[in-house]
Amino acid sequence: MKKILFVTSEAHPLIKTGGLADVSGSLPKSLLELGQDIRIIMPNYQALNRPENIQFRCTLRVNNTDVNILETRLPGSAVIVWLVDCPELFDHPGNPYHDEYGNAWPDIAERFALFCRIAVEIAMNRGYLNWKPDIVHCNDWQSGLVPALLALEYSRPATVFTIHNMAYQGLFPSATYSYLNLPGQLWNPDGIEFHGMLSFLKGGLVYSDRITTVSPTYAEEIQTADFGYGLEGLLSHRNDFLCGITNGIDTDQWDPAIDSLIAEPYSIKDLHKKVLNKTALQTTLSLPVDKKIPVFGLISRLVEQKGIDLVLDCLPEMMKLPLQFVLLGSGNKSYEQRLYNFADLYPEKISINIGYDEALSHQIEAGADIFLMPSRFEPCGLNQIYSQRYGTIPIVRKTGGLADTVDDTLPDTLRSKTATGFVFNDATPGALMEAIKRALIIYSLPKSWRELQVNGMERDYSWKKSAQQYLSLYHHL
Repeated sequence: MKKILFVTSEAHPLIKTGGLADVSGSLPKSLLELGQDIRIIMPNYQALNRPENIQFRCTLRVNNTDVNILETRLPGSAVIVWLVDCPELFDHPGNPYHDEYGNAWPDIAERFALFCRIAVEIAMNRGYLNWKPDIVHCNDWQSGLVPALLALEYSRPATVFTIHNMAYQGLFPSATYSYLNLPGQLWNPDGIEFHGMLSFLKGGLVYSDRITTVSPTYAEEIQTADFGYGLEGLLSHRNDFLCGITNGIDTDQWDPAIDSLIAEPYSIKDLHKKVLNKTALQTTLSLPVDKKIPVFGLISRLVEQKGIDLVLDCLPEMMKLPLQFVLLGSGNKSYEQRLYNFADLYPEKISINIGYDEALSHQIEAGADIFLMPSRFEPCGLNQIYSQRYGTIPIVRKTGGLADTVDDTLPDTLRSKTATGFVFNDATPGALMEAIKRALIIYSLPKSWRELQVNGMERDYSWKKSAQQYLSLYHHL
């Protein structure tokens, strides 16, 4: 049995801004089920969905700041969660990275530097908790200083650093380094200095014993200039210590047979009931109720990374075809406005829902026939996996985790019953439009369409498989 300290800035259902929270809420549960002693450590934000049982464990003093450690459980599991309680830094309205008005926290470097320092104290068993981990598993830039600071310790635990998205690096001006009072020996080009700036992410990449990312293809991509954000040379240099492990999904939360958020549960055995979710979705979103018309779904942050501009460029042509389009998401205000403009022009065909709504996201996965995910890059992606589990056929670009989890529909993959979606190569409106038209051709062939649905629904995307790979990595350390 390994003792694992899982360091993360968010974990579902306590707090969530994106895929990191889904992983942090699922992987520890799976590792616990595999008999490991795992504890999550994360900040005690004001916006946390508070569990009922929170107890005080101890007070630590680091960098002239007193910090309380509170203990609770991850809701719906026995996983212990330690909350880093520092009201002056974390007890403010907003999410982990932005205030209530959407502005980045001005003291975000200070917040996560303190969080990393506390994680190190607990990792070194200096937290009065009488527990020392064998492995400290860090996630994304917010925990990047942990491997760096642990590298200065004698008899330290082994460290694993997981990259969920290279685009977010935790970069700050050099003056921040001295302001944070960090050890001088880390400040050099082989350490956490990056072109004269402080890089939290680089701390994880340089000093951790193993680097993982969330799909095998993304592990290859981040070693290239297109996806490495200036750190591709370092990642290529550390290639022997880098691997990709595809994220799993929470199969209790995302299961059409028991999903309480959808209109009508269904499985492969009664796949004909899926259409009842389509008509319920059409009704909810005030679209004409029509069982036969294909419904396209999209749930996404509205940013260039996600290829939303490609979708906008395709919408005029899509509107000439017999289909409906349903979107849930938020982000770039100009994209939001352009989407609203299309919805005003085509109220019978388009429903735009700005914001995030957990229930509606489940209803779109269950009610749509086809799911659009034309990302320019996608470290892993989860919606294409949810879609397959719900018998909703994904259209994806061949990148990162999308390339690893969706098999294109071609004559030979149809014959071998391995096809699960439609894959296109180039990040252009033309390539996306061609994939949409291919999907509509197969949609018009009910027998072939059902085969695609069944192929996807039969795939095992549970965390168990991925957790076993992480466990094997821990044992190698």
